[in-house]
Amino acid sequence: MSAPRPLGGRRVLDLTNVLAGPFCCHQLAHLGAEVIKVEVPGSGDLARQLGSDPALNEALMGVSFLAQNAGKRSITLNLKSEAGKQAFLKLVATADVLVENFRPGVMDRLGLGFGRLKTVRSDLVYCAISGFGQDGPMRDLPAYDQIVQGLSGIMSITGAPDTAPYRVGFPVADTIGGLTAAMAVSAALAEKDRTEPRFIDVAMLEAVLATMGWAVSNYLIAGNPPRPLGNDNVTASPSGTFETADGLLNIAANKQEQFEAVCRIVDREELIADPRFATRLARLENRTELAAALTDALLAEDAASWETKLNAAGVPAGRVMSVPEILAAPQIAGRGLVESFAAVPGAGRDISVVVPGVKIDGAAPRVDAPPPVLGAQTDEILNDLGYGAEEIARLRAEGAI
Repeated sequence: MSAPRPLGGRRVLDLTNVLAGPFCCHQLAHLGAEVIKVEVPGSGDLARQLGSDPALNEALMGVSFLAQNAGKRSITLNLKSEAGKQAFLKLVATADVLVENFRPGVMDRLGLGFGRLKTVRSDLVYCAISGFGQDGPMRDLPAYDQIVQGLSGIMSITGAPDTAPYRVGFPVADTIGGLTAAMAVSAALAEKDRTEPRFIDVAMLEAVLATMGWAVSNYLIAGNPPRPLGNDNVTASPSGTFETADGLLNIAANKQEQFEAVCRIVDREELIADPRFATRLARLENRTELAAALTDALLAEDAASWETKLNAAGVPAGRVMSVPEILAAPQIAGRGLVESFAAVPGAGRDISVVVPGVKIDGAAPRVDAPPPVLGAQTDEILNDLGYGAEEIARLRAEGAI
């Protein structure tokens, strides 16, 4: 069964590099949009040279590129050349969406900013992703994921009190920026009876802050700045990570009845009536003593055993797993989160990538093609725009493609 393609018939121009922008367009492609990746001749998206496999980097098919670009087509255009710009403008006239993640002002300096492009396509959805947005005192500063993690406050609350600050172990700011952009673009495309253009300004810093939920609201509303708590839950105890006989186990006993169930399952019922732990507030104030008492009991069995017993009693619990372990788990392996492509051109091998974490009418989204070799569809796309073989050869000779 194939998933519906709600963005089918929509054309997206992906002028982005590395992660936030490509991740946005990765979502749109899997929702059915035709995504054309517009890349610099000769080098393309910097992600083509990034990843843990040197051979793939050398082939301009780096793991970082492969992860976010399945289903897209690639055209190389030199946007600094007049001929390249003219070809690009013809392409824009056919597009519903343009996504870019240059620093603010770059597209304007090329003569290809929103003001120009909306005259070419009057209902264009133009999405600009940047670190800090299109205005404000920080607009021109460079922004990488770790910079945004530090500025946003994420690092200040990640880690234990004696180890923070720590960065999150994957590029969370880039990813959140990309998801935010994909949501905004999809909303613009869904806007009923829209005939005018839309300019979407996504700032990674703001997108991250918007997702920090309680960490921000506890300060804004209650005046309590968040602090690092390691693996402990700020609102409940016992809710955190505990040692067992063979590894770590997360337990989230956020309700009174769940706390009592934990005590009974680990055969420490006397803790229920202990005044240090009898109420939610008391358990928060004495979380160290409670964790020590429970850990003594949890060390008697392995994490999987406790996971089964606790979940059966209505207490959320789960082992702390590695990426290989969770990808092999039946829950993930059986739901279609990973799609595979055989003998991918340019990579010279089979590859597997993760699709968006959604099912539509019971089916996981899929695309029809693997990530493209740099410029693989240049001639095909230019032909569709009306360029003949001689014109394409001339553009190539001039360095415009």
